[in-house]
Amino acid sequence: MQLNLLVPRTKNKKNPPVGRGGKRGKTSGRGGKGQTARAGHKIRPEVRDLIKKLPKRRGHGKNRARTVRTNRIPVSAVNLDALELNYKAGETVSPASLVARGLVRRAKGRAPVVKILGTGELTKALVVKGCTLSATALAALTKAGGTTHA
Repeated sequence: MQLNLLVPRTKNKKNPPVGRGGKRGKTSGRGGKGQTARAGHKIRPEVRDLIKKLPKRRGHGKNRARTVRTNRIPVSAVNLDALELNYKAGETVSPASLVARGLVRRAKGRAPVVKILGTGELTKALVVKGCTLSATALAALTKAGGTTHA
């Protein structure tokens, strides 16, 4: 065996040069201008600690992934005048029947949480099931002779 016959088993892989123009484009992966774009830049440790203490984004809590409730179903609002137009006296108002009549949309594939608000007049006696009512809507419903079941 001679030295000139020795061959390495693995290739000598070099990291691509960055910051000298070429394929990386414009800022060559160094962001904008200023201290951080220069060669040999180093932020002093005390400045780095100051930056760490600043809040990243305000109004998102410590960990936004944990603080935001993604599975929460939004509440759909329905006014009394919409019920007056779409229901006959004695009929039952429920989230499923509201979806069937096109007054509310499905939320995440199922019937939404519905709140009935007191805008408009109600003259028919309706039976309300599975919906929450505002104080004015409840007063108008009882005045018209309707009932509510939770």
